[in-house]
Amino acid sequence: MGTSVLSLRIDHELLERLKEHAAKRGMSVQDYVVRTLIRDDFDERFKTAVDETEKFYGLT
Repeated sequence: MGTSVLSLRIDHELLERLKEHAAKRGMSVQDYVVRTLIRDDFDERFKTAVDETEKFYGLT
């Protein structure tokens, strides 16, 4: 799997909060943001799978 670059412009307050959250976990801001995005993507895919399973079994 390759990598790509994503450049973001965020305000100073948000960056400071991200730095604090990352520091609490001993991570860089970049690693923290990537981990957060991956977790959010997983949560979304998991919810979709649960919804499809419930639809299949007629639970919804």
